[in-house]
Amino acid sequence: MDLILMGLPGAGKGTQAEKISEKYNIPHISTGDMFRLAIKEGTDLGKKAKQFMDQGDLVPDEVTIGIVDERLRKDDCQNGFLLDGFPRTIAQAEALQTLLSNMDEDIDCVLHVDVPEEQLVKRLTGRRICPTCGATYHVMYNPPKKEGICDKDGSELIQREDDTPETVKNRLAVNIEQTKPLLDYYQEKGYLVTIDGNKEIDAVFQDIQTKIEK
Repeated sequence: MDLILMGLPGAGKGTQAEKISEKYNIPHISTGDMFRLAIKEGTDLGKKAKQFMDQGDLVPDEVTIGIVDERLRKDDCQNGFLLDGFPRTIAQAEALQTLLSNMDEDIDCVLHVDVPEEQLVKRLTGRRICPTCGATYHVMYNPPKKEGICDKDGSELIQREDDTPETVKNRLAVNIEQTKPLLDYYQEKGYLVTIDGNKEIDAVFQDIQTKIEK
């Protein structure tokens, strides 16, 4: 089962990825994990990726595709895989199609966990952090016992700068702009399956299972 998982920040993609990986016994492969593994193993491509990353540059497509190719040929991908964070562009999507075709494989479906933007803003701006011990809370989903105060050490909780409504809205706008062409591409190809992510975690996963098993 060869799957791609897409969704905006705050859509709960990470949680669902864990559940999918466990249920279908396929590895959850994120771009960051792939790069870290290639660097740790000291492959030629891993060394190239590290050079770009150390300079703060984006890793070029040909290096990224090569690392994806190496990763998908490992033994744990024999039952399939769940790609998360790749592809990010149509060029990468086309390269992935070629790569899979060379392996006599194909994508089964592209799961898009869809949550309304206003709901994502609520989820992402609700995070609060203890500046002393680093404990994380959420005003809606994991509030402290006393509003604004850390349960562990009584410090006053803060909101990180990148969690303010203005910053979150900008981040989402950039993400929407970047992912729309890719969603359209997979829709046209007939791979895209949209999941309503604005439900309880287990209900979202139930929908994913139903769609996958169709």
